[in-house]
Amino acid sequence: MGSTWWQYLLLFLAVGASWAGVPFIGTAALGAAAVAASQDKLDPAAVIVVAVLAGEAGGLAGYAIGRRWGRRLLERPGRHRAGREKMMQRGEKLYARWGFLAVFVTPAIVSGTAKMPPYRFALWNLLDSLGWSVSVAASAYGVGRLATGHHSGHDVAILLIGLVAGVLVAVAAMRRHRRRRTQRLGSS
Repeated sequence: MGSTWWQYLLLFLAVGASWAGVPFIGTAALGAAAVAASQDKLDPAAVIVVAVLAGEAGGLAGYAIGRRWGRRLLERPGRHRAGREKMMQRGEKLYARWGFLAVFVTPAIVSGTAKMPPYRFALWNLLDSLGWSVSVAASAYGVGRLATGHHSGHDVAILLIGLVAGVLVAVAAMRRHRRRRTQRLGSS
C-alpha cells in the first residue's frame, strides 16, 4: 500500500470540511477513497474510521460555528439573506417536528444555531457520521470490486451491506418520527 498517509489526510480534510458546512464534496471524496480501497490502494477499514472521525470533527466545528455566530451569519445583510433565513426557518421546523433526528438531515451549523444541547448533538452526529460512512464506503467499495470483475460473495455482501445500511438508517428515522408523532397526538 506504500505511503498513503496523505490520502487519508485529504479524505479527513474533505469530509471534515463538508460536515462543517463548507461547500465541499465529502461524499465524493469518501466514494473515491472507498473505490481506491477496493483496488487495494487503501485499507477499507481505515477509510471508514477516517471518515467517521472527520464527520464527527467537522460536525462539531459546524455546530460550534452555528452556536457562536449562527444567527449573526444568517441575519447579515446581502443578496442571499432571504435564502439563509428560509433555510433556518426550515431547519427550526425540522427540529420542532423531528427533534434529534433533524441532525441526520440538516447541516451542523443549523444544529448549533438551533441551540441543540452539545452532548446530544455530538452523539447523534457521531451516529450519523458512522451510518453515512459505512453506507457510502461499503457501497462504493462493492461497486469498485464488482466493476473490476471481482464477483465473489464477499464483494457482493459488502455492496449489500452499504446499501442496506443506508436503507436502515432512513427506515429507523422514519419509524422513530412516526412513533413520536403518534405519542404527541395521543397526549394532546
